[in-house]
Amino acid sequence: MRILGIDPGLNITGFGIIDKIGCKLTYVSSGCIKTSSDNKLPPRLKLILDGLNHIILQHAPEHVAIEQVFVNINPKSTLLLGQARGVAISAAVLNNLEVSEYTALQIKQAVVGKGHARKEQVQEMVVRLLRLEGKPGIDASDALACAICHAHGGVGTLASIYHHLKNGRVV
Repeated sequence: MRILGIDPGLNITGFGIIDKIGCKLTYVSSGCIKTSSDNKLPPRLKLILDGLNHIILQHAPEHVAIEQVFVNINPKSTLLLGQARGVAISAAVLNNLEVSEYTALQIKQAVVGKGHARKEQVQEMVVRLLRLEGKPGIDASDALACAICHAHGGVGTLASIYHHLKNGRVV
């Protein structure tokens, strides 16, 4: 099963693609789609849509996992994030892909074992779980974490893997 994880954002939309074969997770690709705040909103949203369409066509994921929007202190920022997220979901459904949604709390719980983990902790666990040689950027790492969460059925299922990694055993 190939999973595309998406960490939506208007300035930076992170993406991460993994394969799940049995219980084994394998890194495929990750990166970011960046837009410029110098541009108006519609061209920025089109850039995200076109970028995700290209990624979907290039890597042919079977599943899409996306982080849900959290309510920000600034309502304008929340609305802009929601629009970027809507474009990301549209890219998936236009390519006939089903979308699963996860909260940041669920993703952190599944990947790190605690829902209030710091971004750096999520990044470190992504490196370990996917056996990466280097650290992906924070946005790409968050997208990979979302894909990992989906691969393991959501919340809390990686606690035992974390335990094994913590104790020096690779699963």
